[in-house]
Amino acid sequence: MLKKGNKLYSILTGTCPKCHLESMYEDKNPYHLARIFKMHERCSHCGTKYKIEPSFFYGAMYVSYGVGIAFAVTAFVIAFLFIGTSLTTTFISIVVTMVVFMPIIIRLSRNIWINIFIKYDPKAVKN
Repeated sequence: MLKKGNKLYSILTGTCPKCHLESMYEDKNPYHLARIFKMHERCSHCGTKYKIEPSFFYGAMYVSYGVGIAFAVTAFVIAFLFIGTSLTTTFISIVVTMVVFMPIIIRLSRNIWINIFIKYDPKAVKN
């Protein structure tokens, strides 16, 4: 289902948006919070520069808002509509969901943001 060449592959795996061969992050685990924002400067396979310009990833904050809303709505639907909890318990479940998934939301937002500007190129790999 998720094959190289698909933007969703790069978004979900955090790989280079151009060649899909290398992780953009120095540490693949988003829960190592001290290293959550640490990225390689360039892809070692195709040479793509990840920070296209200074403060490039500030735009990912806007994407983060939408991704966070999607996680919150999902928590609401599961807690309130499927499980049938009270509004207070539902609110607590939304807050817990947002806190627990914050590192994943941050990484997904960055991955989505960079994939908006860089497209997959199978010929991008340096020889």
